Amino acid sequence: MRSHIFHECISMNDSNLNSSSHQESPFKGKTGLKRLINAFGYSLDGFKAAFKHEDAFRQEVFLACVMIPLAFYLTPEAMHRALMIGSVLLVLIVELLNSAVEAVVDRVSIERHELAKRAKDIGSAAVFIALGNVIVVWGLLLLA
Repeated sequence: MRSHIFHECISMNDSNLNSSSHQESPFKGKTGLKRLINAFGYSLDGFKAAFKHEDAFRQEVFLACVMIPLAFYLTPEAMHRALMIGSVLLVLIVELLNSAVEAVVDRVSIERHELAKRAKDIGSAAVFIALGNVIVVWGLLLLA
C-alpha cells in the first residue's frame, strides 16, 4: 500500500514538473563550453553590479585587497594563509548573497514589510558573522 502511494506521488510530481505552469528560463538549454562562457559572463556582470551599486561590497573588496597580500607577509605557513585568505573571501561571498537578497526584496516591493525587513536583517547578520569570523581566524592564527 505504501509503495503504491509513494509511486503515485512521484508520478504526480513528475507530471507537475512537465506542465506548462512551471516556466523555465530560456537560458537553461545551454550546455558544454557555451554554458561555461555564459556563466563566466554572468559572474562578471554580478561583480560589476555589486561593485557599482553596493558600498559595503566596495569597502570589503578594498579590505580584501589589503588583507590578502598581508596574509602572505604575516605568516609563512600555507595552511594559515589559506585560512586567513579563505575567511576574507567568505566575507565577499556572503556580501554578494546578501546584496542579491536585498535586490530581490526591493524588486518585489519597496514598501516597508515585516518579511522584507526580516530577510534584509538576516542577510546583514550573515555578513556580520562572516566579518566576525575574519577577526577570530586572524586573531587566533596571529596570536597563537
